[in-house]
Amino acid sequence: MRPPERRSPLALFLGAALAAACGAPQAAPGEAAPVEASAPSAAACLAAANAKRRARADEPSRIGVKHVLVRYAGADRAEAATRTREEACLRAMEARDKIRGGADLDVVVAEYSEEAGAASRGGSLGTVERADVLPPFADAAFDLDLHQLSDVVETRYGFHVIFRTE
Repeated sequence: MRPPERRSPLALFLGAALAAACGAPQAAPGEAAPVEASAPSAAACLAAANAKRRARADEPSRIGVKHVLVRYAGADRAEAATRTREEACLRAMEARDKIRGGADLDVVVAEYSEEAGAASRGGSLGTVERADVLPPFADAAFDLDLHQLSDVVETRYGFHVIFRTE
């Protein structure tokens, strides 16, 4: 039997930092993760929502998209919103996870999206060009393959989960 591989302190730190950024539970090496740490953290959610994305060289000029929008107090057009930015990010992540888990997108839009008329149109924005939407939304949406769901994305209107339909 081979002895366990020893990792440098830098490798341990980088592994923990990457895990934290991805929302993974945190524990000291050799210990089990605490139960309360199994929930995603707001910091990890915000980091993912604001991750830099690049335009694809082969992207189409127009795509069809649906989305869930979760607003927070202080976001543009969110006068009635009372939740914090962190709470909104975690709520958007919850919606994303429900869809990833097999929930119907239209049902999740009706339950989570706070955009006027979103439920009646299933979150559809129709077909859009890059210039039709804000840059963070465009970067995430145009990076998706057909029928792919994005991670959480933040714009000045709140947090989005985007699904490419065409």
